[in-house]
Amino acid sequence: MSFQRALEVKLLSTRAAAALAVVTLLSFSAPLDSLAFQPEDEVPTIDNKTRGMAQFVGFFDLYWDGSEGKLYWEIDRWGTEFLYQVSLASGLGSNPVGLDRGQLGSTYVLEARRVGPTVLLVEPNYGYRARSNNPYEVRAVEDAFAPSTHWGFKVEAQTGDRVLVDATDFFLRDTHGVARRIERAGQGTFKLDRSRSVFYLARTAGFPHNTEIETSLTFTSEQPGPLVSNTAASGNAVTLRQHHSLVQLPDDGYEPRAVDSRVGAFGVSFHDYAAPIDQPLEVRWVARHRLEKRDPSLARSEPVEPIVYYLDPGVPEPIASALIEGAAWWNEAFEEAGFIDAFRVEVLPEGADPMDVRYNMIHWTHRSTRGWSYGGSVVDPRSGEILKGNVNLGSLRVRQDHLLGTGLVSPFGAAIGECDLAAGPTFDYLAAVADGSDAVEMALARLRQLSAHEVGHTLGFAHNYIASAYGRSSVMDYPAPLVTIAEGGALDLSDAYDVGIGEYDKFAVKWLYGEFPEGTDEAAALDRIVRDALDRGVRFITDRDARPAGAAHPLAALWDNGSDPVAMLEHEVEVRRIGLENFGASAIRLGEPMAALEEVLVPLYLHHRYQVEATAHSLGGADYNFALRGDGQMTIEIVPGARQRRALDAMLLTIEPEFLAIPERILQLIPPRAFGMSSGELFASRTSPTFDPLSAATTAADLTIGFIFQPQRMARLVEFHARDESSPALAEVVDRTLEVSWFAPAEETPYMQEVRHAVERVVLDRLLAEAGSAENTPQVRAVLTAQVASLSAWLAELESPTPHQRLALDDISRWWQRAEGTTPATEVPGTPPGSPIGQRRNR
Repeated sequence: MSFQRALEVKLLSTRAAAALAVVTLLSFSAPLDSLAFQPEDEVPTIDNKTRGMAQFVGFFDLYWDGSEGKLYWEIDRWGTEFLYQVSLASGLGSNPVGLDRGQLGSTYVLEARRVGPTVLLVEPNYGYRARSNNPYEVRAVEDAFAPSTHWGFKVEAQTGDRVLVDATDFFLRDTHGVARRIERAGQGTFKLDRSRSVFYLARTAGFPHNTEIETSLTFTSEQPGPLVSNTAASGNAVTLRQHHSLVQLPDDGYEPRAVDSRVGAFGVSFHDYAAPIDQPLEVRWVARHRLEKRDPSLARSEPVEPIVYYLDPGVPEPIASALIEGAAWWNEAFEEAGFIDAFRVEVLPEGADPMDVRYNMIHWTHRSTRGWSYGGSVVDPRSGEILKGNVNLGSLRVRQDHLLGTGLVSPFGAAIGECDLAAGPTFDYLAAVADGSDAVEMALARLRQLSAHEVGHTLGFAHNYIASAYGRSSVMDYPAPLVTIAEGGALDLSDAYDVGIGEYDKFAVKWLYGEFPEGTDEAAALDRIVRDALDRGVRFITDRDARPAGAAHPLAALWDNGSDPVAMLEHEVEVRRIGLENFGASAIRLGEPMAALEEVLVPLYLHHRYQVEATAHSLGGADYNFALRGDGQMTIEIVPGARQRRALDAMLLTIEPEFLAIPERILQLIPPRAFGMSSGELFASRTSPTFDPLSAATTAADLTIGFIFQPQRMARLVEFHARDESSPALAEVVDRTLEVSWFAPAEETPYMQEVRHAVERVVLDRLLAEAGSAENTPQVRAVLTAQVASLSAWLAELESPTPHQRLALDDISRWWQRAEGTTPATEVPGTPPGSPIGQRRNR
């Protein structure tokens, strides 16, 4: 694709002139191998140089010199682009650091160019192009935006137009950026130790269309961080394997497809400077596998080549069967798109290399703590064609789902004479002790969905966080377990996760992969697919509209269920109440330390957390679509005021002391951590070593209050009320929050009153923090400041204020003065990890 022109090189007598000629040559993006700068008799032939070496025959041939520990690369493709893919073959095992086995790294399109004794690996700049038949127009853009030269080699041997270079240093380097990632995670400064770094020949091989190279690299540090020390055998020396793939790029038979913002499809983008003035400069194409019908004229046809995904053979049963089953759901969508048996899932064959770019992989990724699963792809940046799908599924995630189910149904029964402190000795049903099978089945059901979800990313699909609002219609949503309440009040996990591909997924596959008979107006056909889906109520809303704490779309959220977020919050609150009512020693197995109950209690106590967040999107919220001009969709509508107030009331129920107080009978079951127990994912405690119920209540209350007093949400409340008086004003929202906290009647028991104090303190500290925060608009700060004054006046008028109330008044006084170091800053205990790991801050 480079601009070609003949270049006359004159034989010049001076070295300066010769150097100038070389510089001139370098300035042109053209293959230079044909220029005879180095006579063959000045270097040995390739046969002579490689005599006695082991040869790897493939797309590029390699030669291994075992006596010197060097790897030589024979380059015979000049002016021909190829793909260079970096990946990580073995992992560190730490989720926060993020260096996982099977992880994809950077993808480059490279071209080998020779200038005299030097061979350069040059990356063209495909971010800026000119799709034009005018070579001068193409050249003008190429010269305007810099390419990148990734490496330079010295020619070691030559036979004809084939040359041999020493590629040892090129491959024995930290291409994946391991040291940089460890340092970015705050885990120390590491350096590559070449004396402990070698080629990993067991995974170095050549094939007709790709050559694979693997290295074993050791990184050292005098002061490794705890995350490294706790996972590596020795923290000061970390050995990881990095993988390099040299791949033949596909032919030009792939047809790019333009992005449609109404469909959640990933892609590539570039600027086309040859575009007409009245057309967009930016071009966006979707990413997808090449899938073609054998007979495009048929409505249903077998594919020329099916899409096959391979499961890591290291996955145990019954997990392996669940992952295969879930991933294979996609075939139903391809069937509806007109393909017969076009998508398959198999176990990776014996002896196959999972890092080989020919295999779409589903990796089972072990870490020391649970973490995210993710799906990525090797994509041809020139066209958007997916060359390899690569899924990483965290192996500990299934245990967290099992923990969720265990807390909900307490499945392990009771032993002879086991005593519930509130109810006395329990009935003897030792022979009928449950094995947790309901929770196990729920966890496996989640794995099926997770497998389908991550494979979906590698097929080209983005998240769709509105799908749960119209019938759990996509595996590309983040599903919360749908726990139903059976007759008699028992919790039922049998429908926790949906089975099969969803309505949105079928539509998305039809749009992304659908193939049309010759002569079809493809753009019109694709638009008809979208319009038909819209007519059926299929919608798409993705990450930036659902993930932020200040998200505004009332139906798009993570880990939620249902078309009415408020009704679902009320349901989840009732599920939580039943779970806590039934919670006891039977939530853990016989023989486990009683302290383990806390780990099971945490997700149950916070069962409502994500539905609260989903409900918050209605407060100061607006429903909208990714509408196009002329497609008939609603663009944007402010959520009706009545619905916003209903959402606020439902959220405020979750800060009531009755909701937050952990029953005494549960508190008497949980001792301090037993000898030898890990810290686990627990509530922070200010009463260590004992369990701290007030910190748990504070944490839960702050989740809710943080979403109410969120900067973008408060700014919208001000704006929407100004535009529509039926929409609640920010002052009304703060008034209502103070009514159920500071202005509520005193509680009947000292314990419940202390829980209320915890809630009141959360409300006050958030109010003060946001009233003084530059992140908030002046209008928001004005409203909040007035509310602080109102609360201060109320406290000042109390005839017999409690110590708690006096402290609040003093803190407000110090806040007014703004003397450095006196602004109250009561730190809220951190929230235990959630989705699936890490704290969520509501700003």
